[in-house]
Amino acid sequence: MKTLRLATRTIAALAVRPDLWVAGLSQARRLAPNRWYAQWPFLPLPAKEYLEFRILTQYGDTQRSPEVRDVIDYLEWSRDWHSTAARQRRKRRV
Repeated sequence: MKTLRLATRTIAALAVRPDLWVAGLSQARRLAPNRWYAQWPFLPLPAKEYLEFRILTQYGDTQRSPEVRDVIDYLEWSRDWHSTAARQRRKRRV
């Protein structure tokens, strides 16, 4: 139930942030396991072990649920990091 509530609240927070839509879809694609569509629940969800590791490193406890603000911060960081990396690659080509 907590997962569904977090997902709903995160999607609602992203709905009003179109600047993060591409980053959100990109992260969903990157974190989805291979052939996710062939395994129940047929959703591109990251591996449970990966999520536990990320929660442990963020909060120090795997029993804690992520906060929506932290998910948004992560997507902002991801967007900015990939934008900076792309800019650096373009500079090297010139």
